[in-house]
Amino acid sequence: MALAHSEIEVELREISLKMRPEELYAISSKGTVPVLQLKDETIIDESLDIMMWTLKQKQSEWIEFDLEKQLEIISTNDTTFKYWLDRYKYFDRYPENNKEYYQEKCGEFLKFLETGLLNKSFILNDDIELVDVAVFPFIRQCYNVDTLWFDTLYPNLKDWLKKFLDSELFNSVMIKYERWTPKQAPLVLHF
Repeated sequence: MALAHSEIEVELREISLKMRPEELYAISSKGTVPVLQLKDETIIDESLDIMMWTLKQKQSEWIEFDLEKQLEIISTNDTTFKYWLDRYKYFDRYPENNKEYYQEKCGEFLKFLETGLLNKSFILNDDIELVDVAVFPFIRQCYNVDTLWFDTLYPNLKDWLKKFLDSELFNSVMIKYERWTPKQAPLVLHF
């Protein structure tokens, strides 16, 4: 979404995580996605770092408002919330607690976001920011586990999520692409 927002042209190589091509490991030994290889061969292989690089290229307004606070919320999302979200989504793999326990632990972060959305359209103000885009995929995953629970307890967050799900920006990047194989040229995307 940051690439599309910033109108950065990219060569896309859609891969299967079950059959990761050697070309992925050649540029990033972690073998994780996303990975962005710049024209100068620089490799950026963390989502937030890719977003920050992208937004700085176009001097995006998404990083103009209280970046320190945005990064603090993103850090909580990427550490504490993601930890509990993984256990909530896959509670059967973590039998030390039940689904409701993990749901309640996720709810701690969701309550924080819900309260913040009482008087504004987005997490920090009435304009979309980096923090909104960075946490959105995780909130979406949480929502998809139990939509009734989520809708009942977090109506503001539900409305916030719906704005993203219905947005042209989100839908422009959620196109299903053919899986890339080493014999194919990459798909060039012009946003």
